[in-house]
Amino acid sequence: MSNIHPSKDITGTKSGLIAGKRIALGVCGSVACIKAPEIARELMRHGGDVWTVMTRAAQQLISPDLMEWATGNPVVTRLTGGIEHVALGCGGEGSAALVLIAPATANTIGKIAAGIDDTPVTSLATTALGSGIQVIVAPAMHASMYRHPAVLDNIKKLQSMGIRVLLPEVSEGKAKIIDWNTIVEETIAALRPKDMSGLRVVVTSGPTRTHMDRIRFLTNLSSGKMGAAFAAEAAARGAEVTLITGPVEPPKVNAKVVAVETTREMREAVINELSSSACDLFVMAAAPLDFEFERTFEGKISSDAPVDIRLVPVPKILAEAKRISPGTFVVGFKAEYGLAKDELVSRALKRLCDSGCDMIVANDLSLPGRGFMSETNETYVAFPDGSTFHVPLKSKREVASQVLDLYLRRAGKC
Repeated sequence: MSNIHPSKDITGTKSGLIAGKRIALGVCGSVACIKAPEIARELMRHGGDVWTVMTRAAQQLISPDLMEWATGNPVVTRLTGGIEHVALGCGGEGSAALVLIAPATANTIGKIAAGIDDTPVTSLATTALGSGIQVIVAPAMHASMYRHPAVLDNIKKLQSMGIRVLLPEVSEGKAKIIDWNTIVEETIAALRPKDMSGLRVVVTSGPTRTHMDRIRFLTNLSSGKMGAAFAAEAAARGAEVTLITGPVEPPKVNAKVVAVETTREMREAVINELSSSACDLFVMAAAPLDFEFERTFEGKISSDAPVDIRLVPVPKILAEAKRISPGTFVVGFKAEYGLAKDELVSRALKRLCDSGCDMIVANDLSLPGRGFMSETNETYVAFPDGSTFHVPLKSKREVASQVLDLYLRRAGKC
């Protein structure tokens, strides 16, 4: 029989962003603890190794067996001679790299603030804080409890200790735990290297539209996922990020988000961002339309008779970016369809010369799992000296990470 728990077969299936990182997940007695298995499993999909520590109240709501199934690791339900809180929170060999308490009740928050250690979770938090290990807390409780002055003071005290508190969303009389995807992203961000601290990054994402009449428009299939991945990864690595996004669902990223609809609006937003203050890196991951309708018809066009419409070109955003901010490192994208690798790279290099970019990222949309709408991508990165770098099929977040690594080396930032 294998010593590897079967539940660990999902480890790294989405990315290796936190591969090899051990995370101690503290679970307290809020009904929001039903989200704990989802949080644990998603962290594992990004490479994390999750170890659960539960209060007695949490065990009355979900079974420790469920958390062992979810993580593939034994669950700490009480402290024994194995001094589990020290093993996970001491910062030494076998210790967790981060402690995440989700959900955290008002009771646990108060105890951590006061340095009271009478549960496995509070003892773990004290040990981690004393060892300099990062601690993230995601509160969940009734709104009336959350509004209690002492609870609010305790949250502020946790923040003053250096604990990252993911404030709850107050609705329906509850201070609900923040969206679990956000908890996962905050955890990943905390564990990423901070090699982009002090850098300012502007990213574009998504499609643009041009209206034919008041209800019809021309657009493309860009989902904005590649740009969102760049924004999330740059922010996680310490950069100050602005994301200019076309009409797609706004991603939950730790960045300033500017929503636009048309190519002209995106161009204007890019000009504003690049001219307002110094920018180190501009990533043009959006897929703006190259054309717009010559005019927009009023109301709704009738289908009773043929309609002649004309498309006219719009100014290129990349050329404008280099003109406005010549000191900014510019990364462009080149999407093609059904090309052999050599032709794809050749066209990328030509685009690089024509645009004045410092780097071009090219991909073939005809291949499965690449480009628009997909969660993954495969790219070829071209440089002005004619060299190229192949990023094999990976999650878009990992592609973004590798491209940012290339930027840091090329720009002499590392």
